[in-house]
Amino acid sequence: MKQDQLDARIAEIMEGYDAEQDFFKEHRRIFPRRSIVYQLVEEIRALMFPGYFDDESLAGVSSATLVGERLLRIERVLTEQVRRALLYDNYDLDDGEARAHASKIANEFIDQLPRLQRLILKDAEAAYEGDPAAQSREEVILTYPGLYAIFVHRIAHELYLRNVPLIPRLMSEKAHSKTGIDIHPGATIGEYFFIDHGTGVVIGETTEIGSHGKIYQGVTLGATSTRKGQALSGTKRHPTLGDYVTVYSNASVLGGDTYIGSGSVIGGSAFVVDSVPENGRVSVKDQEVVIRQAGAPEPVWCYEI
Repeated sequence: MKQDQLDARIAEIMEGYDAEQDFFKEHRRIFPRRSIVYQLVEEIRALMFPGYFDDESLAGVSSATLVGERLLRIERVLTEQVRRALLYDNYDLDDGEARAHASKIANEFIDQLPRLQRLILKDAEAAYEGDPAAQSREEVILTYPGLYAIFVHRIAHELYLRNVPLIPRLMSEKAHSKTGIDIHPGATIGEYFFIDHGTGVVIGETTEIGSHGKIYQGVTLGATSTRKGQALSGTKRHPTLGDYVTVYSNASVLGGDTYIGSGSVIGGSAFVVDSVPENGRVSVKDQEVVIRQAGAPEPVWCYEI
């Protein structure tokens, strides 16, 4: 590249920075570090499942010293990243105030870790009991993408509840990119939750799911329309599912007023925008499968499903 060409491209890109300031607001220049947030997620996972994702412990066993070191490291890293997030969100916030508030949030989060560990172990049990292909609980913990997505959601949701900017979404997008499961950190999910297979699952921000829920790949728990954009922020846009609800693959359950009663089953590929009573059954009617042999004028087999 010649110098005059290089100088011209530099000038154009620098002009783009000015436009970026107009678009994003000039003060928003400090962000949580994505790579550090990702590392934090893995540190928490190693704490909850010692020996599964680190080389420092036997499976399911850790020393008090190592647990203490991890907790202090999590607290320190989380405090710094929350401080950065708070300053991103409010440029006028004093750095000392941001640090103090971040420290408070990190301490509250640490206090919730034993409860979150118990919840995630219940999720692992739900996956093991709910999948006859599972050979062991260890296999579930080590390999199941659904459990990983739920684990990340559990910790991200705690920070979402404390109004931490950006970090919960960074966490959820880490799980999304790794598993294909997109759970907004605002979603409320009860205990013993199982996502089977998982690829393509979408769970929106204001979704509420009771205990012992089970959903399969391709399920969307979403909004009916988002054309109003930011005007819908803070409103109930996504469905509520009671306890012991099963939603089979590729079904869509949409709308903030849609309630799926406890014990209900939503069949595969169903499109649901109305409430379903307790122990309801939703299925797709009058679909037809046609099998033809190449070149034959008539189908060799035809049946409804």
